[in-house]
Amino acid sequence: MFALPRQRPDPLPAIHPLPEYLATSQRAAWYADMKQALQVPWMGVVTMAFAHYPTFFGELWRGLKPLSESTAFVDASRALRTEVEQRVAGLAPQNLCDALARHGYAPREIDTLRDVNTVFSHGNPPYLLIATLARHLLELGDLTGPHTADAFTGRHAPEVAVPLVLMEAHHADAPTQAIYADIKATLDLPFVNTDYRAFARWPSYFALAWNDLRCTVGTPAHEAICQACHDQAAARVAALPNPGKLSATALRQAAEADAPIDEVMRVCQLFQWLLPGLMVNVACFRQQLQAH
Repeated sequence: MFALPRQRPDPLPAIHPLPEYLATSQRAAWYADMKQALQVPWMGVVTMAFAHYPTFFGELWRGLKPLSESTAFVDASRALRTEVEQRVAGLAPQNLCDALARHGYAPREIDTLRDVNTVFSHGNPPYLLIATLARHLLELGDLTGPHTADAFTGRHAPEVAVPLVLMEAHHADAPTQAIYADIKATLDLPFVNTDYRAFARWPSYFALAWNDLRCTVGTPAHEAICQACHDQAAARVAALPNPGKLSATALRQAAEADAPIDEVMRVCQLFQWLLPGLMVNVACFRQQLQAH
């Protein structure tokens, strides 16, 4: 049992994500810098929620940037993804390719769905590591790894170019809004993650994908994979180097400059609790689209 338990904060904290289109000045610069360092095309809700606390976010990113660009961080992200996808294969999600073809989806359109999934499959693990790192520093204390780390050179992001067009709730028709409500109720979440809003760009696909997945969510087998993902994230964060010299004391002081420390901690707990489930669900969607 790792020292960082998987726990959903109760009550859930209010979150105030600052969307990319509203970010200005320093926060806009942080957003651009983070996306470039992580090699992702979107800011996760987790980091947009952290940005509501600018002193906290600034100190976290100051120390996190050199770590996020290290080989150790990239390797940890890859390992998280690999383990989740291997475990999810055992859940045997329903293959949707034939059903999509019957709906009229051409092979190129199904490939586009796979490409969108690939973007999130690559990007979610580093966001989980970031949330886990924040919790570790706020709740457990300093990292014990070395203050040096080999920089990752080159590109680790997938070589796909797909526009992330998000189907916001106010854009969606009644059936998609009903799915969003079902997602929040089934996953016990106050919002719908970016991933689901991107997949909902194709409503007929997303209805098939979610209806298959919702039968698995919350089962002992699904929860066991979520727990294993959490445990691996906690263990890998504890073993990471600390080239940016992040300090538990400095991060706590930064959080306290923005809000009561308990508020910031519960926001970190919320995202560090939900992200393993998001990774598992995206891996299920990926299995549904496997060519056969």
